[in-house]
Amino acid sequence: MTDAAIEAAQSGHEDHHDVKPVRKTAMWVFLGSEFVFFGAMISTFLLYRNTTNGGPGSEIFDIPFTSASSFVLLMSSLTMVLAHNAFENKDMRQTRVWLIATAFLGATFLAGQIFEFTEFIHKGLTLPTSPFGSSFYMLTGFHGIHVAVGVMLLTAMAILSLSGRLYDDRGLNVELVGLYWHFVDIIWIVIFTVVYLLQA
Repeated sequence: MTDAAIEAAQSGHEDHHDVKPVRKTAMWVFLGSEFVFFGAMISTFLLYRNTTNGGPGSEIFDIPFTSASSFVLLMSSLTMVLAHNAFENKDMRQTRVWLIATAFLGATFLAGQIFEFTEFIHKGLTLPTSPFGSSFYMLTGFHGIHVAVGVMLLTAMAILSLSGRLYDDRGLNVELVGLYWHFVDIIWIVIFTVVYLLQA
């Protein structure tokens, strides 16, 4: 093999490894921008939390139900950690099991949120009811969209694991999805505390 060919091969190998830190940095930048966006939405909710225009307010919140739903979402962080640990140990089967478990818990949280929204609508709290209703649905709904995206990513990871494609070029994806999922959980802790507990 010529010196030029060797250098090209080494360069390609180095570029292959350089991609991972770049992707991880990009994820952190994305999460940072999302944190700022959620911060703005939470601030908007706090600004309008008492502006109900005579409609229902925080008194319709079912704290026990939302607490249980929140616990389910927080448990998904544990299963995500287990998925990542299994991935690091190259245990594809356990990685898949815990990815599916995490996706299931996320989907369960979403089902609870949809049920909660339905109950609130029946009690008269809709998006156009008041600034309180608008800011509440925008904040919690936007978070719900993030959970839904996470569930789809987790499901995709589980499917990729069937063919062993989580390794090689896609190897960091489990870590990236894990970072995203933990971010979603942390944001929910803040939302649950500010929107539900402090309003009770």
